[in-house]
Amino acid sequence: MTESSKAFEMRHIVKRFPGVLANDNVDFACRTGEVHALLGENGAGKSTLMNVLAGLYRPDAGEIFIGDRRVNLRSPQDAISNGIGMVHQHFMLVPKHTVAENIILGLNKPRFWLNLSQIKEQVEALGEQYGMSVNPNAKIWELSVGEQQRVEVLKMLFRGAKILILDEPTAVLTPQEVETLFGTLRNMTEIGHTIVFISHKLDEVVKIADRVTVMRRGRVTAANVLAEGITKAQLARLMVGREVLFKTEKKDAQPGEVVLSVDGLCADDDRGLPALQNISFNVRAREILGIAGVAGNGQRELAEVLTGLRRATGGVIRFNDVLLGRHTNWLKINEQLAHIPEDRAVVGSVPALGVAENLILKRFYRPPIAAGWSIDTRAMHQNAVRLVEEYQIATPTVDTPVHMLSGGNLQRVILARETSSHPKLMVAVHPTRGLDVGAMEAVHTLLVKQRDEGAAILLISEDLDELLSLSDRLTVIYEGRLIGEMPTERADIPTIGLMMAGVEVER
Repeated sequence: MTESSKAFEMRHIVKRFPGVLANDNVDFACRTGEVHALLGENGAGKSTLMNVLAGLYRPDAGEIFIGDRRVNLRSPQDAISNGIGMVHQHFMLVPKHTVAENIILGLNKPRFWLNLSQIKEQVEALGEQYGMSVNPNAKIWELSVGEQQRVEVLKMLFRGAKILILDEPTAVLTPQEVETLFGTLRNMTEIGHTIVFISHKLDEVVKIADRVTVMRRGRVTAANVLAEGITKAQLARLMVGREVLFKTEKKDAQPGEVVLSVDGLCADDDRGLPALQNISFNVRAREILGIAGVAGNGQRELAEVLTGLRRATGGVIRFNDVLLGRHTNWLKINEQLAHIPEDRAVVGSVPALGVAENLILKRFYRPPIAAGWSIDTRAMHQNAVRLVEEYQIATPTVDTPVHMLSGGNLQRVILARETSSHPKLMVAVHPTRGLDVGAMEAVHTLLVKQRDEGAAILLISEDLDELLSLSDRLTVIYEGRLIGEMPTERADIPTIGLMMAGVEVER
């Protein structure tokens, strides 16, 4: 790579955290005007490396060059002043403010007089230039997820970013919005921008990337690989060091009795506005019902109502003929109902507690874990050792706090806790979000195993490939309503994508 073509280069980057060497003498460089994919398993060190480039972390050793100029990035402000901007997977926007107001938040200019009309014109012009038009007067909460992502990108471009780091940029987009984003990225690279694209969706990497760099265990294992002609299987092998099955092997469903019946369900969101509107469906034993939808259409509220975390405002829910409601004794059905929550770190676990403690959260009050009013620590330890081995959880010890585990291993802890009691119903929400292909394969296999052993599974996901691979039946949630239930064999991604955008499609 010549100096003239180089957008940036990171040389011999070392970053340590207590007990973890996250980046071990890493070299990483990108050319001007390319989309460069950065891949790796959970815990490989790629996010740490990009946080160093974005000024969020300071490296313990190493150098960073923009072109041929050495820079010292001590903060995100230093990074943006050097033309580097990062768009995080979870948007950093203020919902009640307008697009224009969000774009200028944090800027120290103008200092004394704010000409908002002029700024709105600049935002409109920037949107037209990059094919990312968005109304500068609109409040963030009024925008779709895809439009909010445009605002995040425009915010970086408004600050003069020439190097954009996109962390899982398609995780919450419909297929149509993904195509629009890819068109935008191509327009940007044609006029000299450089894109670092972090994703676990290998189909998208093959489609959009010019080059690929792969990390494993804090080191670069494949650098600047040309993406043209490379396959998903080859990328997966570079990432995890073995062959990965992309199609989950499963037998045809043999549905049994109805386990979960929902009729006319209504619920409000955190603001007191309707989130679920007259939802009805059922899930049978030995089947997986998939629910597709763009984030924010009622998925979280549905899962929380079904698992007792949110109160319904109307409708009827029956679980094995038990009427669920505000007077339900949820402890009685605790081990029959498994919940894989959307937020594994906050809702699914207690980060400061060890692996062993997290594995008993559903049964600490019952023998053999419970010993009168106390916990039998020996039984707890034996339970943890057994589940760590059975579910192949990579952890230094069973006493290691779960916040020190990778995302994939934390998800294995949750799955071990929730499925080891052989539940009759499982509500799984985005069970593989943010996981690498190896961890995804393990989660998919476990879900199918639970189905085959008799569980009824409600799978809520934004990953259409996952839904098509695992579900026996499929429906779409849009603005709190279910539309278009169909057998999975009759479903296809373009049609589901239209339904996710609210288009009624005849099947």
